[in-house]
Amino acid sequence: KGKAKGQKGRKITLKIAKNSIRISFDGGRRLDLSKMGITTFPKCILKLADVDELDLSRNMLKKIPSSIQKFQKLRWLDLHSNQLEELPEAIGMLQNLFYLNICNNKLTTRNLPEELNLLKNLRILNLGLNCLDSIPTSLGALKELKEIGLFDNALTTIPNSVRKLPKLKKLNAKRNPFPDSTKEEQHSDSIKHIETLYLVQEKDLCCSCLKMCQDEKDKLNELKNVTPSPSKKLSFPLLLTPNSSAKDNQEEWRLR
Repeated sequence: KGKAKGQKGRKITLKIAKNSIRISFDGGRRLDLSKMGITTFPKCILKLADVDELDLSRNMLKKIPSSIQKFQKLRWLDLHSNQLEELPEAIGMLQNLFYLNICNNKLTTRNLPEELNLLKNLRILNLGLNCLDSIPTSLGALKELKEIGLFDNALTTIPNSVRKLPKLKKLNAKRNPFPDSTKEEQHSDSIKHIETLYLVQEKDLCCSCLKMCQDEKDKLNELKNVTPSPSKKLSFPLLLTPNSSAKDNQEEWRLR
């Protein structure tokens, strides 16, 4: 019985959902149900479908129902760090969406709905830390896209239709098995892309990610004993959480 109860996950009531609504920095209404042990999409939140932002990140969701299309005002959807193996075709109905984060799930290329290319207003798309072996060329229809995360997948190439998107400024394709190591740089350098830096708190990292972060910190500590050339600046492409050096240079990085 204890095991079955654990698999069922936490039940979200309408009252809990209403008490989880926050006002975002731009005045929008944000329904924050992150880190609540949810295993199934709470049907009760369909009564709150007029929110502007929906955060279901860091739960144990395996499926998002087609009823997600009822959130017609939604501009911001965060589903990262769940157990999603597929997305519903109905996600393409969220025409006002400009931010979609589905990082750190179990999505495969086959289960990415073609309807993603209907999100004409999408500015930021994070597909990192999934099981993608290719990127659909149809994503080239997202002409407003400015940032895309493709890191930590199984990609061997990135289609021209995506990397040559007219407004794309940030592309993170690190740690993919590109056949030629120089090609990864070409995907960014040829169009002057820069890697997006995703900052998270240590308490929100899984054990493997935290170990990776700690390993990088150890490498940085070793570099402190080396005096860099005055004409070169140290680069930390795998930095996941800010250290003292990162904090000192935050303003400079934001301006890039």
